[in-house]
Amino acid sequence: GKAYIKMKKSVALLAFGALRTASGFTPPGVSLPTFSRVGGLRVNTQRNMFGSLFGGGAAGQKIVYENLKGCANEMGRLALKGEVAEKSEKGYNIATFAGGCFWGLELAYQRVPGVVETAVGYCQGEDLEPTYGAVCSGSTGHTEAVQVYYDDTCSYEQLLDTFFNRVDPTTVNGQGNDRGTQYRTGVYTHSDSQMEIAKARFEVEKGNYRRPIASELEKVEVFWPAEDYHQQYLEKGGRMGSAQSAEKGCTDTIRCYG
Repeated sequence: GKAYIKMKKSVALLAFGALRTASGFTPPGVSLPTFSRVGGLRVNTQRNMFGSLFGGGAAGQKIVYENLKGCANEMGRLALKGEVAEKSEKGYNIATFAGGCFWGLELAYQRVPGVVETAVGYCQGEDLEPTYGAVCSGSTGHTEAVQVYYDDTCSYEQLLDTFFNRVDPTTVNGQGNDRGTQYRTGVYTHSDSQMEIAKARFEVEKGNYRRPIASELEKVEVFWPAEDYHQQYLEKGGRMGSAQSAEKGCTDTIRCYG
């Protein structure tokens, strides 16, 4: 979880800082992070050494949030202001979940009756404007997540059903063949009501497994929508160019990579 991520980053940065102090030299393209406050959160405003080395923060990969479509556009505007909302601009309820690779989880939520719109992105991390490359490097602290807009015909309990039917909540930092802190699972709440419902559900789920629950249960932090090509990826065809149904109530097996 986050403690593990911060430990790895702290150890590496301490070692690097000691080297830099001793030698007075900073390798090209590598920088120590600086911080500022956005929406009450302490965030990296400069890519840390791992992000620089992996190239996730390259200018050419920067996400232009105003060019995103649908709810991802609205989410991007909120993120740039450092804000988290309980309701969408049109008054829909908002929920956020992480369940490994976000492609398959998004399609699962697209199929839920009462879900009006979905978008994939990155949350629970520190860096501003994270990109797919940076998040995959494991340096930003974010997890791949899905944000859901839903109307009053759909309950939060139903969305939790989809989450627990989809993920193994006992797996630490991964799902299926995907491993890394960016694939950790979690339920990230937007209101006290959601938190109360989710806490009760987590208690129930503890009795369904021998191993402890590893999925996070936290208040949602700033949600940064992902690049446009990731949005509704499997419905569009995925890697294989074979579109999968997003029709409400569809029970077709989800092919996670298309």
